Amino acid sequence: MFKNIKNDLPASIVVFFVALPLCLGIALASGAPLFSGLIAGIVGGIIVGSLSGSSIGVSGPAAGLAAIVSAAIISLEGFETFLLAVVLAGVIQIGFGLLRFGIIAYYFPSSVIKGMLTGIGIIIILKEIPHFFGYDKDAIGDFAYNQMDGQTTFTELGNMMDYISPGATLIALVSLAILILWDKVLTKKSSIFKLIQGPLVAVVLGIVFFSFTLGTDLEISKEHLVQIPVPEDFSSFLGQFTFPNWSAITTSGIWVTAFTIALVASLETLLCVEATDKLDPEKRVTPTNRELLAQGAGNMVSGLIGGLPITQVIVRSSTNIQSGGKSKLSAIIHGFFLILAVIAIPTLMNKIPLSVLAAVLLVVGYKLANPKLFVKMYRMGWKQFIPFIVTVIGIVRLDLLKGIGLGLAVGIIIILYKSYQNSHFLHIEDKSNGKQKIKMTLAEEVTFFNKGAILKELDALEENSYLELDVRNTRYLDNDIIEILEDFQEKAKNRNITINLISTRGTVENPDSYIEFFKLKPTS
Repeated sequence: MFKNIKNDLPASIVVFFVALPLCLGIALASGAPLFSGLIAGIVGGIIVGSLSGSSIGVSGPAAGLAAIVSAAIISLEGFETFLLAVVLAGVIQIGFGLLRFGIIAYYFPSSVIKGMLTGIGIIIILKEIPHFFGYDKDAIGDFAYNQMDGQTTFTELGNMMDYISPGATLIALVSLAILILWDKVLTKKSSIFKLIQGPLVAVVLGIVFFSFTLGTDLEISKEHLVQIPVPEDFSSFLGQFTFPNWSAITTSGIWVTAFTIALVASLETLLCVEATDKLDPEKRVTPTNRELLAQGAGNMVSGLIGGLPITQVIVRSSTNIQSGGKSKLSAIIHGFFLILAVIAIPTLMNKIPLSVLAAVLLVVGYKLANPKLFVKMYRMGWKQFIPFIVTVIGIVRLDLLKGIGLGLAVGIIIILYKSYQNSHFLHIEDKSNGKQKIKMTLAEEVTFFNKGAILKELDALEENSYLELDVRNTRYLDNDIIEILEDFQEKAKNRNITINLISTRGTVENPDSYIEFFKLKPTS
């Protein structure tokens, strides 16, 4: 695991700087204590990172669960009772892993997964633009369309124009220039620029800028900085940990909440695993059942010590990949950096301008939502582009799971449509002896989805036609199709249509019973 430390250590630093404000922001958006978000980030990095089979995935509190968490804390009448639901959700996730539910991840179309990555990239860009200009009314981890401050993703962009902070904007512009220069020029000049990452330089410069502009017109006020809780001493630090209310375990509401968290967290994790594997330059495949076991263990630990629910998250995972992370060591180290920030240097971390971290996230978002991908997906044809663009719009306008659900629904409709089209091959020959000869070759698998297409072709046959029905390549023929042929038998007699059935067992003209014929012939 340590052979790639020269890549994993710099990557873990960048992931840490991205994860830090997201952990705090997601906790704020969830209506939970800020420290609970940091606990989830630490557990996601160290515990889940150690147990997971993913080489480059990073886990932590998820923005997609913020609404569920916020509602659950209210409905369960207390954060301690909610923590019990998180622990039970972890137990349920372990059950999902043991039952091998991870296979679900392999059934999401590639176009939908690419749409998911692009949609998340666009959300990051739209959400970070206000923070880039020093407008921080909304939590930096709130990725929902309807925000906790009463605004939406798009109205927030209009409101920020009246609240631009000169100092925050200036350092954000400088940071963005550094990140672009680092990525496009300097890393190609020398290996030292790969070891020392651009985001680290930008953050250090942001701290220096804040320190030197105090008392000037460019001073960045406290609300535009990272805000880690600063304990007065070790005992007050320990006092930030919260523990589950075990007395509520017999109530039905706790189990409903636990199952909801387990289901949504598992789906988000599996989607992220599939997306992360596609981004992985080495194209490694994550064992999904093991991932569910790791996430379950992580949620149990997080809930036991006062943390938010955990999933594998695409923002931190993609940041890890873009920063050159090679193994799970990167995720683990970022967890230890979070511990260091909370215990040893919270005051220093609280001097980091949010606009600098917004610049880092803007670069991450742009790489996820690269305009070239839209062109590529369009050129692949409408069957790929439509599920892709529907997923993107759904994620931006609604939320992650709803966007994925819409894209998946459109993908299924397209599959059914193509199945409807591809059930058979029809060849029409010129009329001879007063009869039109038609050859219909059925596909390898013909199911009830194909009923409409086949019935349409049979009903369109002219009177006095000659139909050759070739089923030699058909491995599976649904009983619904056999019944259609059986019903057509009478229509054929009335319209003087001759049917010649060609099979591997020979040729039968005007068979008396298709049902009896296919009972003799294995259809699966």
